[in-house]
Amino acid sequence: MDRAAEDKSIDLLAIGRSSIDLYGEQVGGRLEDMGSFAKYVGGSPTNTAIGVARLGLRSALLTRVGADHMGRFIREQLVREGVDVTSVISDPDRLTALVVLGIRDRETFPLIFYRENCPDMAIAADDVDEAQVRAARAVLVNGTHLSQPGVFAASMKAAELAKASGGKVVFDVDYRPVLWGLTSRDMGEDRFVAHDAVTAILQQVLPLCDLVVGTEEEIHILGGTTDTVAALRAVRERTGALLVCKRGPQGCSAFPGAIPDSLDDGVVGLGFEVEVFNVLGAGDAFMSGFLRGWLRDLPLPRCCELANAAGAIVVSRHGCAPAMPTWPEMEAFLARRDRPFRLREDAGLEHIHWATTRTGTYDELAVLAIDHRVQLEELAVEVGADPARLPAFKTLALEALHQVAGGDPRFGILLDGRYGFDALAAAADHPYWIGRCIEVPRSNPVAFECSDDVATELATWPLNHVVKVLVFYHPDDPADLRERQERQVLRLFDACRKTRHELLLEIIAPPDTACDAATIARAVDRFYDLGVKPDWWKLEPLDDPAAWRNIEAVIAARDPWCRGVVLLGLSQPLDTLVAAFEATAKAPVVKGFAVGRTIFYEPARAWLAGEIDDAAAVRRLAETLSFLWDAWRRARAGVGRAA
Repeated sequence: MDRAAEDKSIDLLAIGRSSIDLYGEQVGGRLEDMGSFAKYVGGSPTNTAIGVARLGLRSALLTRVGADHMGRFIREQLVREGVDVTSVISDPDRLTALVVLGIRDRETFPLIFYRENCPDMAIAADDVDEAQVRAARAVLVNGTHLSQPGVFAASMKAAELAKASGGKVVFDVDYRPVLWGLTSRDMGEDRFVAHDAVTAILQQVLPLCDLVVGTEEEIHILGGTTDTVAALRAVRERTGALLVCKRGPQGCSAFPGAIPDSLDDGVVGLGFEVEVFNVLGAGDAFMSGFLRGWLRDLPLPRCCELANAAGAIVVSRHGCAPAMPTWPEMEAFLARRDRPFRLREDAGLEHIHWATTRTGTYDELAVLAIDHRVQLEELAVEVGADPARLPAFKTLALEALHQVAGGDPRFGILLDGRYGFDALAAAADHPYWIGRCIEVPRSNPVAFECSDDVATELATWPLNHVVKVLVFYHPDDPADLRERQERQVLRLFDACRKTRHELLLEIIAPPDTACDAATIARAVDRFYDLGVKPDWWKLEPLDDPAAWRNIEAVIAARDPWCRGVVLLGLSQPLDTLVAAFEATAKAPVVKGFAVGRTIFYEPARAWLAGEIDDAAAVRRLAETLSFLWDAWRRARAGVGRAA
């Protein structure tokens, strides 16, 4: 790697389209017959910026989005993905572009582009941050953004600056005839319409290019002929760039020099045999995989292998940007030779994808658990208070949490939908972890507080709500009870994955059951045997170090991607919880606590009885939460000092 490359702080600066993809959730029918849509980030350069970030490169994006809810979603998602958004410009005069997509059959993927006067087509040369371009090892320009004078000028300016500063220029032909006005608006899926003027415009960027990537149809429009070899030779006359022709299931052919008589005489990267579920986004994944190798100076056959692997993974999934693989996922995919043809049925690969694309990292977590319903109802009856006041108390609990946390994302709140709905809605404005219970209180076997179809209920929950379920479970329960419990948890786990919600599984051994140092570890292991891999475990504050060693060993062996364990409170006195913190502090799998009644019970009693006002309730809740957080931090710090 030369000195100029070493000085670059960005691997890839992508320029161009950024939109919202509304993907039809029903498969095998017309767009006219689809009833619901999943919302994802979209747009080819945006997908590629996310794709390379997931593969370990440092990416940035130059685009415009609307100063609206959808534009904010794009920006927030890019930040979550690790993409530099310095040059993502909020445009107050235009609404964020939308694309409506569907999966009709294995060959038909209808597309409707809503891009009238959209922000990303208003990118201008003045939007190009010269310092950012000079800091990039490569700039990615996109064929769609050569279709209008303003975005053409911006793309060319960035390409010229990149070349002048020792960077590389990557050209994704990305030909969509509808975006050039060459088809009717309902034919967004059309990939090729010959047009001499389009060819002439696209070819203007070629002298600046170091890498050109396109499908055979895109090579045809770039070269001005439908003979692929002749088109490649026409392109070669205008550029010395590495040319890569994507060939779908056949893989790809790369041409670093003269164009031979056959595509098979280039550097051929063979495709992977997987079921094609959805071709949309596969090209962007291909580009991401190729760039992972090319920008790290890997051999050309390896670049092709990475590109084809990324494309194969994405064609097996719903969506574009969210389907992009991560590097651990790519490693797992390439390490296997017995992968299933229907790749999305590879549970191991899908779990790695899920676990490595979750939002946020939690090395510590302090949760105020106030999802209780029956206990608070009973307390209201006891003091003669109206249960209708309970939602207001839960909102005060959120206020107390915010008073302690002050925006620290290491804090969270666990609520219910019955009395906690207002607090859940208010929590959306904060960066805190949000959990939401789904079980019927005290049910054993566990029942869900919704219709029989739990996925239908979860589909109404915001995606940042972590689903919490409490199961009173012992591995030596009677077989019929144990099996009923396990079926319910399996149903819930499946629903969570399908609706894109994290799951927190809380296990409490039923009262009066015999437990030893292996009991909870055996329970955890049993759920792993069933295929349940919760994102979080919520477990009792055991004071036996051997029990925690057993639990930690099981989680490490069965799911190294697990986020960890939070301790529940069981209404224990403060000094008991502090002792439990000290006993578990040496277990790295324990990330913190989710404590409820120890914190809220006495303030709730006094507030419901009219003995204290709102401010006093908030103060008392905050004092206890702060005390527990400080105790947890001291326990962890003590482990660090001992080490």
